[in-house]
Amino acid sequence: MADMFITLGTWNWLIFGLLLMGLELLAPGVFMFWLGLAAFLVGVVSFVVTPSWQLQILLFALFAAAAVPLWRRIARQKPGVNPNPFLNKRSDALVGRICTLEKPIVDGEGIVRIDDTVWRVAGPDTPAGSKVRIVQADGASLTVAGI
Repeated sequence: MADMFITLGTWNWLIFGLLLMGLELLAPGVFMFWLGLAAFLVGVVSFVVTPSWQLQILLFALFAAAAVPLWRRIARQKPGVNPNPFLNKRSDALVGRICTLEKPIVDGEGIVRIDDTVWRVAGPDTPAGSKVRIVQADGASLTVAGI
């Protein structure tokens, strides 16, 4: 067993690191990537200096331990910060937008064209060509108010 540690060299650490990172592909969400990165870093350090096997093991342990807070920091998302708040809620992004009625609102229903899409709108009776503001979105239906 000691011989195995003594013979650990640069290429062994690099291959060990790549194997561990490869295991991450087979079992995603497991911790193998960071252990693989630690092994890979030991291999890179071994290219620069020739550490003893004890130092190699110590470096691996230190890099692996340092990877835990790094992983947690990367994995943790800041609450309240959503880079795309309207993902899967396309109509919510339209609230507050001003558009022109393509067809009049009669009996509470009308049509507006926004960009390249026609939307059904609900609101007070309003003639075609009038400017309205979108005040609410519910799926494919928008509620508008006159300006």
